[in-house]
Amino acid sequence: MKSKKISILAILFTIFTINAIASNKLLNNLNDFQGNWHLRVLDGKEVRKARAIIDFHPKNMMLMGFDGCNKFSGGLKRDKNNIFSSNLMSTRMACRQTLHSFVSSRLQKTIKEGFTIQKDKKYGIDGITIKSKSHTLFFKHMGS
Repeated sequence: MKSKKISILAILFTIFTINAIASNKLLNNLNDFQGNWHLRVLDGKEVRKARAIIDFHPKNMMLMGFDGCNKFSGGLKRDKNNIFSSNLMSTRMACRQTLHSFVSSRLQKTIKEGFTIQKDKKYGIDGITIKSKSHTLFFKHMGS
């Protein structure tokens, strides 16, 4: 019975260690997300025509971009679980079309409520997925 308990503890320790290493790897690779990213798909809907862009500056822990209607920027915060968020500052221009309003509100909500970032490949395109509790956004790196 003691050997089963020790084995279970060893397995739990290994899982904890692997998760810690994976988290550190994400932190070390945050620079991989630097640059301009064009929003392609939001919650399964093709939204390229909204021309929303997010620009990560991990060295300065900043992000900025265009949400389809307004320019935005803010300091990028990261919690202990590698969830990022920002209190964005934004211009207040009216949106031209329904698509722009759809993208604008959801992109800003995703950033404010907190999100994870991961490399991804969807629709045959290499990019990143930003996911919050409410929305999933897929971006393609601009210039690639």
